[in-house]
This record gives sequence, C-alpha cells and structure tokens, in this order.
Amino acid sequence: MIIVKTPAEIEKMRASGRMAATVRDEVAAMVAPGVTTSELSEFAGKRIQALGGESAFLGYRGYPGQICVSVNDEVVHGIPGPREIEIGDVVSIDVGVRYGGYIGDTATTVMVGVTDREVINLVKMTEKALYAGIAEA
Repeated sequence: MIIVKTPAEIEKMRASGRMAATVRDEVAAMVAPGVTTSELSEFAGKRIQALGGESAFLGYRGYPGQICVSVNDEVVHGIPGPREIEIGDVVSIDVGVRYGGYIGDTATTVMVGVTDREVINLVKMTEKALYAGIAEA
C-alpha cells in the first residue's frame, strides 16, 4: 500500500535529505591523510545536531557511530574508529539524518590521492551506473 504524503510531510522529508547532504559534503571535504574515521564521525554528529536533526545510525541495532565510514575494500556501513586515512585510500561516507519523523540518507565516495587508473575508472563507472539507474527509475 502506498501512503500519500501531505505537503508538510514532504517538506520534512526534503529537510532531512538536505541536512544529510550538507553533512555528507562537509565530511567529504574533511577526508585527508591523517584524519581518523572516528574524527569524521564525531564532526558529523555535531553538525547533524547543529542543523536540528539526529543521527539515524547511532544506536540502530547497537551501531556505535554517527555515520558509516568504509575504507578501501571494507564492506559498506563501516564502523568509525582510530584508523587514519592514507594517501591512496578510497573512502565511503554514509550519512543518515532523522528529522521530523523522516530519514534522509546519502553517501559519497572520496578518493584520497588515488593514482591507480583502475581504481579511478571503477569509482567513475560506478557513479555513472548510479546516475543511469536513477534516470531510469
């Protein structure tokens, strides 16, 4: 069954999505050698609160992070911790924000000084496939 949303509900959905996108972009800009994944998570938690939302991930089934951070071949939804980002890393940032009873969820991939053409092509082609799928939805 499809539940039709009111204009006010749709605006709350948009707001949660905007918050998540804002935090995603700010965290992505912080990704650099020497920064730990827990530092990214802590920053995200503070920004989410400052924007009026709450982390959709923190505490969900015991999840300990404000966001999910996966490095290189780690499976998605990586748990932030003391790992420092290094040159050559491919970092996935996943942000979920709860606001007004709705959740905005978004992710991005950041390449940190990656020079391996295969890795660069994989990331670019994956993004291209994502947008092709969205266009067909």
